[in-house]
Amino acid sequence: MPVIRLSSFGFSGIEALPVEVQVQIGPGLPSLSLVGLPDKAVAESRERVRAALTGLGLSLPPKRIVINLAPAGVQKEGSHFDLPIALALLAAMEIVPAEELFSFSALGELALDGAIGPVCGILPAAFGAAQRGHGLICPASQGGEAALAGVEILAAESLQQLIAHLTGRTVLSAPLVQPAVAETVEGPCLSEVKGQESAKRALEIAAAGRHSLLLVGPPGAGKSMLAARLPGLLPDLTLRQALELSMVRSIAGLIEGGRISSRPPYRDPHHSASQAALVGGGPRARPGELSLAHHGVLFLDELPEFIRPALEALRQPLESGHCMVSRAAAHVRYPARVQLVAAMNPCRCGQLGQPGRECGSAPGCAEAYQGRVSGPLLDRIDMTVAMAPIAPAALTRAPPGEPSTAVAARVLRARRRQAERAGDPEACNAEAPLDSLLPQVAPEALALAEKAAAQLGLSNRGFTRCFRVARSIADLEGVAGIGKAHLAEALGYRQRSGQA
Repeated sequence: MPVIRLSSFGFSGIEALPVEVQVQIGPGLPSLSLVGLPDKAVAESRERVRAALTGLGLSLPPKRIVINLAPAGVQKEGSHFDLPIALALLAAMEIVPAEELFSFSALGELALDGAIGPVCGILPAAFGAAQRGHGLICPASQGGEAALAGVEILAAESLQQLIAHLTGRTVLSAPLVQPAVAETVEGPCLSEVKGQESAKRALEIAAAGRHSLLLVGPPGAGKSMLAARLPGLLPDLTLRQALELSMVRSIAGLIEGGRISSRPPYRDPHHSASQAALVGGGPRARPGELSLAHHGVLFLDELPEFIRPALEALRQPLESGHCMVSRAAAHVRYPARVQLVAAMNPCRCGQLGQPGRECGSAPGCAEAYQGRVSGPLLDRIDMTVAMAPIAPAALTRAPPGEPSTAVAARVLRARRRQAERAGDPEACNAEAPLDSLLPQVAPEALALAEKAAAQLGLSNRGFTRCFRVARSIADLEGVAGIGKAHLAEALGYRQRSGQA
């Protein structure tokens, strides 16, 4: 009673964990048992595989069939085990040669007619197969995605095609490697924003150093409009960043056509999003909006309207660059290196401080509303900008502003200065250690910073972030040192106690 073995994968975050599919056909009453701690989707593979084989005119032998997913102590989740189970069964039934499968791993969902459907996690699985020296058998629709790992790929549309290839009757063509796509930035242009020069200046600084930003102002002041134009100011991702983001998107099933994008992502979840939707979780610990915005922008509009646990769950990932989803049986880690941009009204009615439309519940309305965002979370935001609405007359008569392309060019030059200074193409000022910045600070600027920190009651974190923002301002100007004017402007962006 030989045991047929075929490699597949489970997933923990973006990491592919090897799973061995073992099939044994032996004497005994006719039965088909699936063991190895399968979840509901995996347990249902028995019926999908049985129906797919029936559709090919095959039937399981009237013997005792045992399918084991090893290691048996790890929970197996997902429908992608259909294909390796079917192939291992076919090898055990001597329909396909078992030796043809030894050098491959397999993933795919089977339809009842034998068609192979797409599944989540193909890209991490392809890299996992490469580490094991294997090729990968996968759905035809995801062959281009798997080919990015540089391994041998068998991408078939149906089980029948795979059988024909493995038995030598036909040959499957290798999928083409799809190049990374440098998508044209076709988003809204910054020139469409009239007025708000101080807010646009802050947006440029935030883009230059990848700083987090909070926009505070009444409804209609242009907070969301500005945030939507930030992606157009950001430079392309490096190849490593694009691949890392694509691993997360692959786990979430969001890669289409096998192409990866070199543009930073922009995610703007609604304020009704749950904690699991924002930072990841759910029954299968899927990535949340935070991880889907990896190496890009996470925009949280109406910040105080998010539930408190969801906002508090952002605190650790914003510092560490990853989020840990903990369950009783497992701990799943997802990358989450994001640029946080948030917007909020000064109070619940949004009219605090507006002439002729003064908030009738001030100051209690503002205190209660702003108090829904905790101080520790605000302390992690590098820059805060207060925005006032533009008068209708100024809105209609104001000339077009500077286009996004011109601002993006300055941002790119500033990013290159940061990369050259750190010797790392992915370096940014938002993560620069204080010790590396202090030698660049002029003595009078350092004295100003120390005095302001004492007067404003800045935390050590806030103090450090002021120097980081000042470094970005200096990089935009193209100067090597951090001067007094740079630090003065950076201090003006710090959140002050008791203010929004």
